[in-house]
Amino acid sequence: MSVADFMTKKLITVRPETRINDAVDLMKNNDIHRLPVLDNGQLVGLVTEGIIQAALPSKATSLSVYEVNYLLNKTTVADVMEKDVRTIPADAVLEDAIYQMRHYKIGVLPVIDNGQLVGIITNNDIFDAFLNIAGYDQGGTTVTIKVTHNVAGFLAKVSDALAEHNYNILTLMVTDRADVRLIELHVDTTDATGVKSALTGAGFELI
Repeated sequence: MSVADFMTKKLITVRPETRINDAVDLMKNNDIHRLPVLDNGQLVGLVTEGIIQAALPSKATSLSVYEVNYLLNKTTVADVMEKDVRTIPADAVLEDAIYQMRHYKIGVLPVIDNGQLVGIITNNDIFDAFLNIAGYDQGGTTVTIKVTHNVAGFLAKVSDALAEHNYNILTLMVTDRADVRLIELHVDTTDATGVKSALTGAGFELI
């Protein structure tokens, strides 16, 4: 799965000369938390709620409300935006995006294709991707098989055991622990008892 499969494609952007107040209004009106900054169609920065908040005068300031408003009206996105923006190619695998977000402690990556901004991928997009991979909204039955040692053709045997009862695997995820491997299957039936019987009858240990 690529970043392009799960990125947000509907982009709302601002220009460097956009006033901070206008950027804030855009975020509020569209229920978003960051805005890519484009200049002549090229990505030149990123502005987020956190960046804007840090740029606002402290509550302890001696400035009056009018002075604060005047200051904000004069401040542009270019004055506060993050210019060293990490990006990711549209054809990168989803794991690369997750790694970058975790490694650099960031919550968004602009997505670039042929030098052009084509989307952004955020933490929420990653959560949506996980639910999609897990088949969360597809119904059916979820079952976990415990594997204590590697066996060649193990997954084929699991598939065969289910197929004998006309059950199909919708999704599959593998989790490795210190001494055991867990294989979580999402099966296309609500007959949980039947799935359990098919797998235990074939000698598999379920959790």
